[in-house]
Amino acid sequence: MLEVGLRNDVYRRPLATALDRLGLREGWVCADVGAGGGDVTVALAKIVGRDGRVYAVDSDPRRRDEVAAAAAGAAQAQVVALTQAAEELTLPEPVDLAYCRFVLLHVVDPSRVLARMRAAVRPGGWVVAQEPVTSAGRIDGAPMLMPGARDPDVGARLPALVRGCDLELVDSWAEAPAWSGPGPVADYLGAMTELDPGDDPIVLPPLVTVVARRPVTRRES
Repeated sequence: MLEVGLRNDVYRRPLATALDRLGLREGWVCADVGAGGGDVTVALAKIVGRDGRVYAVDSDPRRRDEVAAAAAGAAQAQVVALTQAAEELTLPEPVDLAYCRFVLLHVVDPSRVLARMRAAVRPGGWVVAQEPVTSAGRIDGAPMLMPGARDPDVGARLPALVRGCDLELVDSWAEAPAWSGPGPVADYLGAMTELDPGDDPIVLPPLVTVVARRPVTRRES
């Protein structure tokens, strides 16, 4: 399986599976929508190499410096930071892959974001989205909550949302890290919620991954 270099990210395995599924390789042009601090951006840049390019897109202008610092630290020259809302995604060139994670649960209209991602990729290009089903997470058997999200369970609708944007659904699955006691899962939960689960068993929210493709029409073939 492809190694994406996110060893401290408890959700790295579904990302690696998705990138392996679509065959990400050197020379690709990608967009990381909702790039945040740039961890996934840098991981993608390491795979596509200096002949490829990654656009790191985030609505927070402060993220531009974070992404630039992360890219410089990893010696990746092919990272371009853009300050844009996901709903208004506009890229300088068509990309091979448009990717987002933990973005759609925060926006007013997830379908609009997916439609913009579809428009951003070349015909035959890929759209990968990863979103949670938050209420399916458990701490000592009790459901998890994410009151700050507009749609914390958007992952449950993600395959249908993708199909509704005229994307070909290629693969889709859900995966949830589980743990008990100290460790990366407890640390991740603490970072997300400021809760200390102690030794209580944890099941983080299942992350629904959708791998989709923009169809090629006769005119574009």
